[in-house]
Amino acid sequence: MNADDLELRLVKFGVRCTMLCRALPIEEYYDAKHVANQLLRSGTHAGFHYPEARSAESRRDFLHKLKVLLKELREARAELRYVYHMNYVAPHRVTPLLKEASELIAIFMATTKKLSRPNEQAA
Repeated sequence: MNADDLELRLVKFGVRCTMLCRALPIEEYYDAKHVANQLLRSGTHAGFHYPEARSAESRRDFLHKLKVLLKELREARAELRYVYHMNYVAPHRVTPLLKEASELIAIFMATTKKLSRPNEQAA
């Protein structure tokens, strides 16, 4: 997967998180509104951070920006788990997003680990 494909994948993840947030019963439950706002922020910010990382001025800057992106993905996954366990929507609407969040986390974990080693280049 090249960098453009990965960027598109992050954008699509953000769009899917946005659509899920729109489906949450925010008028019925105050906590659902809070979770929707948090998920909307973290789910979309992961995709916003990647183009910024690609424009990094140094390897160290690139690594830092990827770590910020990783934090956003982890937060989004935690919020998706909450949505899943609260049964705000049918599980089949949340499960694919949980899977995608975990896959994206694995990709960026591997990249940050590789970049943290001396004299290694990103994939």
